[in-house]
Amino acid sequence: MSMERKTKITAEDGKQDILITREFDLPVELLFKAHADPEILKQWMSNPYSIAKVLKFEAKKHGSYQLESTDAQGKVVFSSNGVIHEFIPNEKIIRTFELGNAPFGVQLEVYEFEQLTDGTSKLNMHVIYESVALRDQLLKLPFAQGINMAHNRMQEILNPSK
Repeated sequence: MSMERKTKITAEDGKQDILITREFDLPVELLFKAHADPEILKQWMSNPYSIAKVLKFEAKKHGSYQLESTDAQGKVVFSSNGVIHEFIPNEKIIRTFELGNAPFGVQLEVYEFEQLTDGTSKLNMHVIYESVALRDQLLKLPFAQGINMAHNRMQEILNPSK
């Protein structure tokens, strides 16, 4: 049985970007906090296969971040880092994202947080890659499943009743 993917990914042929959208049963302030508070971030980025660690997280304009996940044996299975270019609480984060030890280059990510009702909100992510080829290479990985799983965990952690 496969669960419906609530996180939608749009990737047009021949373009070097993707759009990721997801509606949450969370107020916009809580959705934003999930991306700005290291304690919440490491909870939803962890999963049954790996534990996330926030090595550095400066939630501000010109801040930077460094994340890492390790498996049960303590081996690093994921690492990323970047610089935060814009940080407007409950509205927008613009940052770079670089995957450690991977040939995907640096991508630019624009996160827009939209209030739908008092208790629901929407995340719009626009991700721009250095080239069409790099974007297409990344899309061949289980990227869509991973981000959907992380978003599901975020929803469960912040609003367990939904």
